[in-house]
Amino acid sequence: MTSSPSPRSASVDPDLLCARAGLNAGDGEPLVGAIVQSTTFCRSDVDSTCTHQYSRVSNPTVSTLEDALGGLERALPAACFATGLAAETALFLALLKQGDHVVCGRSVYGGTTRLLRQVLCDFGVETTFVDATDIDDVAATLRPNTRLVFVETPANPTLDLTDLRAVADLTHAAGACLAVDNTFLTPVLQQPLDLGADVSIYSTTKFIEGHSTSLGGALVTRDDALLQRLRFIRKCTGAIQSPLNAWLTVQGLRTLPLRIRHQSVTATTVAAWLADQPAVRAVHHPSRLTGAPRDLAERQHLGAHGAVVTFDLRGGIDAARTFTAHLTLCRVVEHVGAIDTLITHPATMTHADVPIEQRRAVGITDGLLRLSAGLEPVDAIIADLDRALRAIRAEPTTQEARPCVATT
Repeated sequence: MTSSPSPRSASVDPDLLCARAGLNAGDGEPLVGAIVQSTTFCRSDVDSTCTHQYSRVSNPTVSTLEDALGGLERALPAACFATGLAAETALFLALLKQGDHVVCGRSVYGGTTRLLRQVLCDFGVETTFVDATDIDDVAATLRPNTRLVFVETPANPTLDLTDLRAVADLTHAAGACLAVDNTFLTPVLQQPLDLGADVSIYSTTKFIEGHSTSLGGALVTRDDALLQRLRFIRKCTGAIQSPLNAWLTVQGLRTLPLRIRHQSVTATTVAAWLADQPAVRAVHHPSRLTGAPRDLAERQHLGAHGAVVTFDLRGGIDAARTFTAHLTLCRVVEHVGAIDTLITHPATMTHADVPIEQRRAVGITDGLLRLSAGLEPVDAIIADLDRALRAIRAEPTTQEARPCVATT
């Protein structure tokens, strides 16, 4: 499956598009578009046709968000869903059937791994997890029955980068579809469709909405047949986003370029500071790459490298517990992409359902923490991290992380 030519202008100003999302301009109209909180829509008679009929299928407020997200990638209007995982599920149902094969990057969101390993496998869909940074590894894993290649770049939580152009060429030569989870960078900092992907995937819950108030997911494509298939699956499964959550997401979208660029600068500064701390074993952020990986980041990213930093503490789980217990400004949550600085411990939170051997293979150690830079002053963030690091007794441990009772 290959992408169709863009139906939109070859030039899009993301700052202008985001700033104007959801606004009205007519005489007497409210400046900010209303929430259409209605389940159904009237017809004049049984033969009449109308854009919206029932909100499980489409809704004016949801369509406003879909138009804006599609426009950001010079694509067709997006298909929006209740959550990012609902969007992924629709994609899998749209493309896969019993006997099909998926190639998935081994470093992706834990919920994606869980969905493929523990749900899709029961329906006869086989998944091979690969090092998506190694093009030869991806090529060697492709089969005649491979229908989908799924990657996340920068990867969650290791921030490994995948060469999307190279993977797209391999994927399309094999007759498969390439889907890219672009949640961490958003269309403002990376354009997967321009790099050869067939579908861009978003948890709009994260940076796009940005305020921790609404769940959502989106799929963006330039392939009209695929879009219609995704919308049909959404209609059948009832997974559309709610009007209120769509409206909240549009409000967040309006400040996305300003937020993510500012947060990216903060993340770069924090990453550099963390790299000098004795209690920190390793720091991961694209700004710290060298050589070919650095060149790849410069080619794929649009002026900045994102707001997420991961760092590995000496002392493993004990150090992670001590560190998180002494934070006062940074919040310990299973989340990323908000206006607040957030800390996540992947081994017990977002990736607790990922088999331990897969976690360790990709570098998700018990001492690994993921930081999502917020809008607080960078000096205040660093001061909070410094207090927590000074509380650590940097001693190695053999104790394994214990998953939380409930994980996202």
